[in-house]
Amino acid sequence: MAAELTAHELIARHRPTLDQALEAIRTRAYWSPHPEHPKAYGENGSLDMAAGKAAFDALHGTRIDLGQPGTDGWVEGETSPYGIETGVSYPHADLDELLPAMKAGMRAWRDTGAETRAVVCLEILKRISDRTMEFAQAVMHTSGQAFMMAFQAGGPHAQDRGMEAVAYAYVEQIRTPDTAEWTKPQGKRDPLALTKQFVPVPRGVALVIGCNTFPTWNGYPGLFASLATGNAVLVKPHPRAVLPLALTVQVARQVLTEAGFDANLVALAAERPGEGIAKTLATRPEIRVIDYTGSTEFGDWLESNARQAQVYTEKAGVNTVIVESTDDYKGMLANLAFSLSLYSGQMCTTPQNLLIPRDGITTDQGPKSFDEVAADLAKAVDGLLGDDARANALLGAIVNPDVKARLEAAAGLGEVALASREITHPEFPGAVVRTPVIVKLDGAKPDAEAAYMSECFGPVSFAVAVDSAGDAAELLRRTIREKGAMTVGAYTTSPEVEETVREVCLEEAAQLSLNLTGGVYVNQTAAFSDFHGSGGNPAANAALCDSAFVANRFRVVEVRREA
Repeated sequence: MAAELTAHELIARHRPTLDQALEAIRTRAYWSPHPEHPKAYGENGSLDMAAGKAAFDALHGTRIDLGQPGTDGWVEGETSPYGIETGVSYPHADLDELLPAMKAGMRAWRDTGAETRAVVCLEILKRISDRTMEFAQAVMHTSGQAFMMAFQAGGPHAQDRGMEAVAYAYVEQIRTPDTAEWTKPQGKRDPLALTKQFVPVPRGVALVIGCNTFPTWNGYPGLFASLATGNAVLVKPHPRAVLPLALTVQVARQVLTEAGFDANLVALAAERPGEGIAKTLATRPEIRVIDYTGSTEFGDWLESNARQAQVYTEKAGVNTVIVESTDDYKGMLANLAFSLSLYSGQMCTTPQNLLIPRDGITTDQGPKSFDEVAADLAKAVDGLLGDDARANALLGAIVNPDVKARLEAAAGLGEVALASREITHPEFPGAVVRTPVIVKLDGAKPDAEAAYMSECFGPVSFAVAVDSAGDAAELLRRTIREKGAMTVGAYTTSPEVEETVREVCLEEAAQLSLNLTGGVYVNQTAAFSDFHGSGGNPAANAALCDSAFVANRFRVVEVRREA
């Protein structure tokens, strides 16, 4: 069948956007082609909020048939954290049939070249962007994110991350020229002359192991980095968050078909309850690249056991903020309160440990004791979440029972500065909504160390009393080195303290935010500018996105001929 979308048409349509993305990763300045305000999606012909909700509702009780080979049954079982049953079912794959079918289309995909692969990827992202409101509902009802966050993080911000990966992939593939004429002088004899061809070749089938909390934001970088570098991609969603990635695979297969490529270059591997196919997939010889977001335990297992694959992991860390001094006490408290509350702390970047000198801190409002800082932060969180409507819009729903159990157990770990409270969601009475808990701990006590030196994923934070700023910096160093950190924050008016913390983060490879008091928060990163993770500490072995994230998904093979 002839392609409905030619490479020439796709290049004409998307090359300007690709060029802008290339410029953005070069300058690290702000840029996004995907609007992050809902109103933009009614004005440009995309689905508006009502239409997106209707499209999502229309999926309830349906079967998403992707037309994949090897489908041997159907899988369902997702339950929204908001308490509704979607009843969507997905194809279950016979891997012995699906994986060979995926490999069959890779030759044509390899031979089409880096530019065509890039613009096909951008067409996929454009089609997803056109359905942003539908995807927002899908993300909301699988992750528990509140709608606005599901719209922004699951929609435009995820699409930005996917496009960023495509841009990095393109840059690395064209770094080596396609051909070269090589001539070596031989004195009086005729020179040696060769024609050399350099071909980027993919590693094989790539596996994306999705997460429950950010299925698109965390899934798109690996998916598009592997696809843009010539690999086929098998998407294995988290069992509780299948729908957003199933819709993504559906769109990708449609675009690949229209562009004249094999739809099986992108496929879905949904699993039956308790099946646990990730380990089986990860060690199959066909799988040559793996992207994973989730627990440290399974991430470590992948790095140790998936020896045939290039493995990229984002695991868990203990994120830390040092509070030593500030010239904007009110702004600091407001910024921290928002950071602790957003999506009920269910972000890999949310601060957990707040290291505060036990003798207190200096502020523009005068000295504040350790107890005053903890109490004032509790008041700031209470003020932010005092209105239930606003609290629901910020907190979303607790994503699974494990998070709820950790939250309830945290109150027994020390003196509670802020107790968690239950909030009823007026639209979704089945949602489990809880405000954060803040627990005070003495950093010098061994029993306290067991708490703050372990990740407590969810709306749990520890105000940890330390002897001095220097002790805080050393505890920060040990935490990053032993447990890893996706983010670090610090508040200080001292140049010496700032330099000490900065040096710790440079030496231990942790991303640092200093003195944030406005509308930018430590747990948010912007595509094309901020690096998410560093790849240099135990929290993650890769950064989203940089050259290292894409360059080893392909190799360059040389073909030489005498000229």
